[in-house]
Amino acid sequence: MKEYSDNEIIECLRNRQSYVVSYLSKRYMPMIRFMVYRKGGSNEDAKDLFQEGLMIILERIDDRSFALTCKFRTFLYCICENLWKALREKREVEANYLAQTTGTEDDTDFTESLDRKLYKSIFLKAFDSLDESGRKVLKLYWQEKSPREIADTLGFTYGYVRKKKSVAQAELVERVKKHPDYKRIMGAEG
Repeated sequence: MKEYSDNEIIECLRNRQSYVVSYLSKRYMPMIRFMVYRKGGSNEDAKDLFQEGLMIILERIDDRSFALTCKFRTFLYCICENLWKALREKREVEANYLAQTTGTEDDTDFTESLDRKLYKSIFLKAFDSLDESGRKVLKLYWQEKSPREIADTLGFTYGYVRKKKSVAQAELVERVKKHPDYKRIMGAEG
């Protein structure tokens, strides 16, 4: 396999030369897969992160003033690691939300019922504050639709759906965390 320098990789990506994506996948996907596996993720998670990471890099390098200040490998790894952290936080929020909403009224007392309603209210307010396309994309993801199906359903491109999902998830997590009631609850529990 031909080796490319970091500068060659950046220029090839700027020029949208697809062969460099294949090269990057062969060269760096194992590193991303290992990071994701080590932190409890799946092969599918690794593929998604790798693609999202490349999309973020493409956006950044389209700015001609972009200058790589570290090795490309490190840059890609850091982006994917941050995406993975955001995804894990989002999953944690969803799991907490689901844990709060499952169970029957018979096995909960009055305060648990109020807590569940409060968690749901926080989540729904945060969700409703997202832009319309973000809400649509997340709803379809939660219905276990693939990015291709979502793109076809909403008339978006596949890349837009993947990027929008990532951005909307991160925004949702941040908005939940910034909600005054969430801060109060977490302060009381911490």
